[in-house]
Amino acid sequence: MSPHPAPDPLAARLRDVRVDFGTRTAVRDVDLDVPAASVTVVAGPNGAGKSTLLEVVAGTRPPTSGTRWAMAAVAFVPQRAAVPDRLPITVRDVVSVGAWGRRGPWRRLDPAARAAVDESMERMEVTDLARKPFFALSGGQRQRTLLAQGLACGADLLLLDEPTTGLDSDSGERIRAVVRAEAQRGAAVVCVSHDPEVLRIADSVVRLVDGRVVDGHLGAGATEPQPA
Repeated sequence: MSPHPAPDPLAARLRDVRVDFGTRTAVRDVDLDVPAASVTVVAGPNGAGKSTLLEVVAGTRPPTSGTRWAMAAVAFVPQRAAVPDRLPITVRDVVSVGAWGRRGPWRRLDPAARAAVDESMERMEVTDLARKPFFALSGGQRQRTLLAQGLACGADLLLLDEPTTGLDSDSGERIRAVVRAEAQRGAAVVCVSHDPEVLRIADSVVRLVDGRVVDGHLGAGATEPQPA
């Protein structure tokens, strides 16, 4: 159920959102505004409903009740990607999926789309892995490849689930730099994270406990969003 589009500068809006899994409520009574050109971090303990909330913003999980609105160009990067052993898909194949929005699934990419794939791989430092099977990558390499896929579509709303979990310091720093660069480009970035370094780059932090928003405040260097 979607209301009329929210006015600029919002990239997404939730109102009174609730998500039930059978008799268990994972998210309840959540209102959320996601400004464009910003980094919003969703934090909280395990089981608080953070990933479920991100799925609602992404549009991959419809709320049980409440309303969702988001910009059309959305890229969702999950925390893990399960790929069967020996699936014949390379790193470049995975990143190229992100450019399908420019041409459509299974259509040959045009020069602009191929350039977007090349640039995204370079930004995430996976160019040298282009021909390597995705299943053979380390966890950090997979995460950087999936983020490159998200970047390749040039989304207005970039959603990341624990983007730095389990990564070495260099990979984490690279991802944080890209997150800030995307916000400076004008995209809205929403990260589920408990990483203190990710929290430091946030413009705003939304904290969940037992599926409810218990706190939302501005991060370092943030400014008050314009009224909706």
